[in-house]
Amino acid sequence: MTASAALTEIDDTAFAQLEREGRLQNPLHKALTGKPGRFGYRGELALRFAPQVANEARPPELSLAQAMAIATVGEKHLSFFAGYLLSFAYLKDVAEVMGEALSAEGQYFLFCNNIDLSKKYQVTYQGATFYVLPLDESTVYNELLDLLYLEKNDLKKKDTAGKLDAVADAALKFKGSFPVITYEEGLKLMGPVRNPNENRPV
Repeated sequence: MTASAALTEIDDTAFAQLEREGRLQNPLHKALTGKPGRFGYRGELALRFAPQVANEARPPELSLAQAMAIATVGEKHLSFFAGYLLSFAYLKDVAEVMGEALSAEGQYFLFCNNIDLSKKYQVTYQGATFYVLPLDESTVYNELLDLLYLEKNDLKKKDTAGKLDAVADAALKFKGSFPVITYEEGLKLMGPVRNPNENRPV
């Protein structure tokens, strides 16, 4: 598919506004998948932009990392998305940035570094329900495989789009039920925010 064709497709999906705002960054995949009419994205979602000085391009101040999402061409809501946040508090930023791309029927998974590793929650914010799960040393992809009972070896031979389709299909059928808390209750329960640069070689 040509770049112009891919852009035409994304314009008719729930990703359109995010694309126009320049929020879909460092994509591993940003195109149609193997499922007819399905557009998939895997990369980072910019949540807060740094102030721009002249024409200097600065990285976002805050991003949803390891993001995975799908949308159906012609529909205005994302049916599935997942990603990683350093802090549960940034759930608010995710909901506000995604806005009308979210729906009450969507399957949304947020992995947070600063919630108890033994806990899982459901949080409704602005009409959308998020599964909020812990993540420390693993990845969103691996955690989703465990949560959705998918075998990594079964997906190894698939390309990025095929892996995204497999995870999304399983996520759309997910019926997990976790303790329901409000966003405000989550803020009280969360731990300190880790410095993402700590313990890295200088």
